Parts: sequence; C-alpha cells; structure tokens
Amino acid sequence: MNSVITARNMGLIRCETCGKLARDEDCDDYQEHCPRCHGHMHMRVTNSLSRTWALLITAAVLYIPANVLPIMTVTYFGSGTPDTIMSGIILLLQIGSYPVAAIIFIASILVPLLKMIALLILLLSVQFGWKLDDRQRTRMYRAVELVGRWSMLDMFVIALLVALVNYGSIAHIVSGPGATAFGTVVVLTMLAATSFDARLIWDREEGND
Repeated sequence: MNSVITARNMGLIRCETCGKLARDEDCDDYQEHCPRCHGHMHMRVTNSLSRTWALLITAAVLYIPANVLPIMTVTYFGSGTPDTIMSGIILLLQIGSYPVAAIIFIASILVPLLKMIALLILLLSVQFGWKLDDRQRTRMYRAVELVGRWSMLDMFVIALLVALVNYGSIAHIVSGPGATAFGTVVVLTMLAATSFDARLIWDREEGND
C-alpha cells in the first residue's frame, strides 16, 4: 500500500486556533503552546470522540421534540393554532408557496438529519476502523461544517416575524418550545462537528505505512 504523507508522520502539529504548523519537538503534546498565537497545540484533540458522541446523541434526542412540539403560534384577532415545522410546511404547500416550503423542509428537517447521519458515519468509521475512502470522509466532514450555519433558517424567520408582526389585538406571534428544541439541535450539531478531530480519519492510513 502506498504510504500517506501526513503532518503527524512528518513530526508537525497544526494549531487549531491560527493554523500554524510547528515541529513536534518545539511543541510538546498537551503542554506547549503555539509559537504564534500561544494556543494549545497537540497531535490529536483530547477525548474528541467522546465529546462528539455526547453532543450527537443529545442532538438526536432533541430532534424529536423539535419536530413534534409547536415551533410558533400565530394569533389573529385573539385566536390561533400552534404550528410545528411540518404543519407549517404543509400550510405553505396548501397556499401554493412551494419554493418556500421546499427551503424550510430542506433547512429545518433534511439538513439537520443528514448532518447527524454524516457525523454518525464519521464517528463509527473512525472508532471501528471501517475501510472507507478517507478523502470522501474528509469532504463529508467539511460539508457538515459548511452547511451548519444554514440550519438556523427557521430561527431567523421566527425572530423576524416576532419583531415585525406587532399589531396588538390583530396579530401576534409567539415562539414555541419546538423552536427552543430546534435551536438547541442546531447548536449541538455545530458543536459536535467542531469537537470532532478530522485528523483521526487518517490515522488508519498512517498505521498501514
């Protein structure tokens, strides 16, 4: 098998704060600091898998109430019905707002679910040494990081509606517990992606050199 050149087998450590590469002998693992920004430098993030597992499992548990509980209640002339994410999507479809319904479905239901599935695959493949394409797994990880910010679309919409719709007794919008759960899911998946040390993906290749 062809040897894979990595920073680790070249004796280099990358600072997670500023990205600087330094020699292993210049920055002792878990003790020394980055010569440029003085951040901690280490070959692998301590307990990366454990923290990522904890964040991912918590996000998966909260994903259920995020989609079952009301995300907001719109009240017209003193009466209103709480809406979940899915009921809001169905309402948009009924009134013909297909592009908006598609965007909400992708950003609020599909993207968080795919992010959790991708993180689950990454965690299992690293922990059990699955023989998968490391470059594809690295691209998957980068995609998870990239799309994370767009998962907050629902929160932005609710915040704008609550701020703009202020007509007293005519109309009133209140965010529901589903919004809190959904926001927590988004934050937890973002933290899980951040806590996962992508360098672990290439450790199996180093072991085969």
